[in-house]
Amino acid sequence: MGEKRVLILASVASMIDQFNMPNIELLINMGYEVHVACNFIEGNTCSNERINVLKNNLMKLSVKFHQIDFKRNVMKFSDNIKAYNQVKNLANDNKYKFIHCHSPIGGVVSRLVGKATKTKVIYTAHGFHFFKGAPLKNWIIYYPIEKWLSRYTDVLITINKEDYNRAKNKFKAKKIEYIPGVGLDVDKFQNVMVDKKAKRDEIGISEEVFIILSVGELNKNKNHEVVIRAIAKIDNPSIHYLVCGQGNLDGYLRNLSKELGIENQVNLLGFRKDIPEICKVSDLFAFPSYREGLSVALMEAMANGLPVVCSNIRGNSDLIEDGKGGYLVEPADVEGFAKYIKELISDSDIRIEFGKFNHKKIENYSIENVLCEMEKIYKLQNEGV
Repeated sequence: MGEKRVLILASVASMIDQFNMPNIELLINMGYEVHVACNFIEGNTCSNERINVLKNNLMKLSVKFHQIDFKRNVMKFSDNIKAYNQVKNLANDNKYKFIHCHSPIGGVVSRLVGKATKTKVIYTAHGFHFFKGAPLKNWIIYYPIEKWLSRYTDVLITINKEDYNRAKNKFKAKKIEYIPGVGLDVDKFQNVMVDKKAKRDEIGISEEVFIILSVGELNKNKNHEVVIRAIAKIDNPSIHYLVCGQGNLDGYLRNLSKELGIENQVNLLGFRKDIPEICKVSDLFAFPSYREGLSVALMEAMANGLPVVCSNIRGNSDLIEDGKGGYLVEPADVEGFAKYIKELISDSDIRIEFGKFNHKKIENYSIENVLCEMEKIYKLQNEGV
C-alpha cells in the first residue's frame, strides 16, 4: 500500500492546539505519518509561549509541521493565493492519503487544493457562519462558497444539529456526518479537586460571594456586555462576574462596568490555564454569545456540574435543555439574563438539579465517543470509500 501520510490543516495554530491534538494522536495510533499545516505566526488566539509548547508537543509525536501564510479574511482571495500555492506544493510533494481541514479559510484552500491534486478532503465545520438569525451578509458571502465547495468534499463533518440538517438538505458533499463536538476530556473536569477558599483567595474573592463565570474572548460575538448590564440591573453587591479571556474589548468592558457602578463586581482575568479549578469555585455559568458552533467552554462548565444561563442559539441549544440544565435567552435580552440569573441565585436547589443534569448529559460529548466516530471516518478514507 505504501506509506500512509495525512495532513491536518487549519488557518491558525491555536485551532490545532485547541481542537486537533486528539485527532493527531488517533491518526498516529492508526499507523499514519501525520503532517500539520497552519499559520504559527499570525492570527492566533493564544500566546506565543503556547504556540511554542504546541510545536514541542508535535515534535515529540514526530509530527512534521509547516508554516502556511493564511490571511484571516476569506474574501481576500488574492491574500490567500500564497497559502493556496504552499498547500498545493505540500500535497504534490507528499501525496497525502487525505487532508483533514478546519476553519472557513482552511476549508476553502484545502478543497481547492484537493480538487487540483486529486487529494481526498475531510472538512470539519466548527459552525457555519450562516445560521438561523445570522446577518444577511453572512448568507450572501459564506453560504454560496460553502455550497459550491461541498461538491469537492469527501466528508463534511458538522458538530451541531442545525448545521447537519442544512448540509444534508442543501450540500453536495460525498458524505455528511454529525459528530457531537470535538470531544471533551470529561474526566479531567469532573474529577478536578480544588480548595475553594484558597482558590477564591487567589482570585481575590471571598467565600460568601456568588460567582458568575464566563469563558471566551473579549469580543463582540462573545457578548459579555449583556451579562454586565444584567448584573447592574439585579443590583446585588454580593454577585461577582469573572471573565476568563482576552481581546480587544477589554478596555470597553472595564469602562462599561465603571459607568454602571459595578466595577468592583467585574473581574476580567485574562487568559487562564486553570479553567477547571475556576469552574469548581463558581456558582453559575453565563454564556451570551451571538454565534457558536458547539462551545468547548460551555461543555467544560457542564462537566463541572454548573447550571447555565446562555444565549438561545445554534450549538448552545444542542447542549442546554431549557428548564433542565439551565435557561436559554435571546442574546441581546438583558432583562432575560437578569431574570434567570436572579432566579438561580435565589434557589440553590434548582442550581444543584440543573448542575447534575448537565454533568450527566455532557458524557454524550466525551472525547472517547468523538474519537470512536472519527476513527470510523478515517478508516473509510484509507479503504478508498
